[in-house]
Amino acid sequence: MSKILVFANQQGDSLSSGAKEALAFGSRLASSTGGEVRSVTLGPFAEAGAKEAIASGASIAYTISNPLLAEYDVELFVNSIHTIFQQSGADILILSFDKIGKDLVGRLATRIGGSAITEVVDYTANSDKLSWIRPIYGDKAFGEYSTTHQKVVVGIRQKSQDVNVPDETNKGEIIEVDYALSEEMIVTKLVVKIQAALSDIRLEDARIIISGGRGLGGPEGFTELQVLANLLGGTIGASRAACDAGWVPSNLQVGQTGAVVAPDLYIAVGISGASQHLAGITNAKTVVAINSDPEAPIFKRANIGVVADYKNVIQGLTEKLKKVLV
Repeated sequence: MSKILVFANQQGDSLSSGAKEALAFGSRLASSTGGEVRSVTLGPFAEAGAKEAIASGASIAYTISNPLLAEYDVELFVNSIHTIFQQSGADILILSFDKIGKDLVGRLATRIGGSAITEVVDYTANSDKLSWIRPIYGDKAFGEYSTTHQKVVVGIRQKSQDVNVPDETNKGEIIEVDYALSEEMIVTKLVVKIQAALSDIRLEDARIIISGGRGLGGPEGFTELQVLANLLGGTIGASRAACDAGWVPSNLQVGQTGAVVAPDLYIAVGISGASQHLAGITNAKTVVAINSDPEAPIFKRANIGVVADYKNVIQGLTEKLKKVLV
């Protein structure tokens, strides 16, 4: 019987999309192994998150509502999650392998003396033996892994799971953990927040994404993409090359080392299509590629390919949509 704890991270007073995926994965795993799912939420809105976690399948929801957890701090979060992991008696800790998850997985595995496995999309359970499945070789194949430690921290690949439909009739227990946190435990402090994103829509939640790459030639091209994204009710993204060049903030990066996305429509503009970028758009429903190089690898992934100067295409499409949508 597996004892599973899910770190259910929140955005405001609601669970993040990644947390919902982690809970869905945990519930499915519990059903296969005869175990149960418990959750942990942190911060001022932890109780609201706990109720949502119970509706999504958790039988017990641990909370630490200390206001010091209102903003993400890696040391405070590691200490808090580790404390609850120990209290819960869990042997499996599941969390979304998003930006915060990438920061936490290795630290938590070290703290609990366990193994870490990331980018997990599925599992196999045979004769009390669990194996974890994750994509390899730039998503061209899947590898099956077992761990050498009894305890394991599992990072779930973003946009790889179907989330549970919340059931408000689910019964569960909320346990507020009295874990003493103090200002002295904070090694680094948030001084100021800078709004770096060009859109209020998170890449992971966007239904339409227009991404630019090195082929745009400079930061000016992203202004044109932003206009089109606004018309379509979407947001903009970027390749690693564009982010590394300083044309847009790094939080807009799509790919294996950035955001893994699954929009209904993904328009790749001036992006060649390196394997790391393609790994981030595996679950995109429709991919449109605009590139002047007919041999660009992105065309192998695209549902629709346009070989042309991106400026002519984007400007023409924008003007057409303005007449239709505005």
